[in-house]
Amino acid sequence: MKNYKLILEYDGSRYSGWTRLGKEESANTIENKIKEVLKKKTGQEPEISCGSRTETGVHAYAQAISANLDCEDSPESLKRYLNRYLPMDIAVLEAQEMPPRFRASLNATSRTYLYRVAVGEVPSVFERKYTYYCFKVPDIDKMKAAAAQLTGRRDFRSFSTAKKNKSTVKELISLDIYGDAQEIQITMTANDFLHNMARMIASTLLDIGLGRRPIEDIGRILSPDDPMTASPPADPCGLFLDQVGFSPLASM
Repeated sequence: MKNYKLILEYDGSRYSGWTRLGKEESANTIENKIKEVLKKKTGQEPEISCGSRTETGVHAYAQAISANLDCEDSPESLKRYLNRYLPMDIAVLEAQEMPPRFRASLNATSRTYLYRVAVGEVPSVFERKYTYYCFKVPDIDKMKAAAAQLTGRRDFRSFSTAKKNKSTVKELISLDIYGDAQEIQITMTANDFLHNMARMIASTLLDIGLGRRPIEDIGRILSPDDPMTASPPADPCGLFLDQVGFSPLASM
């Protein structure tokens, strides 16, 4: 029995997210595709967990997962096997053996998401699956001013569509916005994200940058008393899980 940490890259366009349970349960998930290949290898139902549960249509540059498997493969051997049998829109970039108690979901200390917005006169035919297109160039200075009000430890319940039966207080460690003539990128790092939180932050900032709502709305959305509604979740095609952070102690 070995415990592996795997770093995955995937195109989430055709999947129902990392996992889909409850009323909208689906087998067409990233998790199930990986489990199918691992079960084929070991003959047993694998125990896996992920650093961040990406939503329907969301991509990943570097998803981190742990896999506790009844096999003796070296990390490189397991990596080669998975890349041979996984669909072409899912790839294993890195693999390493971890201590038995390591779990990606429990040991992750931060998650970083990147939202990509394409701007210009003509939408790119080839980038349409991986960017949200905006004909008008948003005011980045206004977006940055609004973003500055979101960082820190706050109650983000109004930036989520999930049922509020768990704590909605999260720490948004950083929120950066970069832009040029072709693309605007919104990068956000938090200790954890609520369901649709990253997409609702992106859409609210874009609405402020496009003049659809004032900067002052951020304070009203975060208000503990009768909070204002944030903007609806931005299109998932522009969202990427960029990194999952771990404490150095996690590998000991």
